[in-house]
Amino acid sequence: MTQPWYEGFFEGIVLDLWRQAVPPERTTADCDFLVRELALAPGARVLDVPCGDGRHAAALAARGYQLTGVDVSPGQIELARRRPATVPPVEWRRAEMRELPWEGRFDAAYCFGNSFGYLDPEGTRAFLAAVCRVLKPGARFAMDTGMAAECILPRFEAHQSAQVGDILFVEENRYRAGESCIETTYTFTRGDESVTRTGLQWVFTLREIRELFRNAGLPVVAWYGGVDREPFTLGTPVLALVAERGG
Repeated sequence: MTQPWYEGFFEGIVLDLWRQAVPPERTTADCDFLVRELALAPGARVLDVPCGDGRHAAALAARGYQLTGVDVSPGQIELARRRPATVPPVEWRRAEMRELPWEGRFDAAYCFGNSFGYLDPEGTRAFLAAVCRVLKPGARFAMDTGMAAECILPRFEAHQSAQVGDILFVEENRYRAGESCIETTYTFTRGDESVTRTGLQWVFTLREIRELFRNAGLPVVAWYGGVDREPFTLGTPVLALVAERGG
């Protein structure tokens, strides 16, 4: 397997930006949604994949759940491992999201933080198959994304920029229509430091996402316009979706 673009993307100034960009209230709202929609019983064993710097996993562990966080990025896993200890402790593991080493271990799993779409259709199928394999029958899986076609295409802009704390964040976006893929050149500038990285995100309609999930053995049971459970319509910024592993 060739190295995915996101394995070396999250390092240095990029990690600093994401830590500043997400307020604690967002993590709390996400975790409230996960507890409710995943129907988590006390002490449930839950998988966070990919876990990034571990903000969701650590918050859920602090609520008493048994969390395992998986991410292939060395920078992200290092930050996760530096988080304050929780009871029960989080198991942090560096691994590819398509190569999960368990079978029937988890009571629930989730993919939050806009990571769905990092893989092409073949890779996405492999990821969902891996998730299905590690879940117990009847266990639920949730994901959120701002890259569903109904979310991103009505709002697509070739150029975007924002100031996040002390970092200027600039995007140059190109839609590769033949592949339904957005190629983005990101530039992060802080003082005299400037870093440029490229990322890819594949775009799927909600119908295509539901079909991918169903074919993986994870039929979708609910979808919303974000964790506040608003209706999902054309132009909604975020899709939040819940699926359930068959028996």
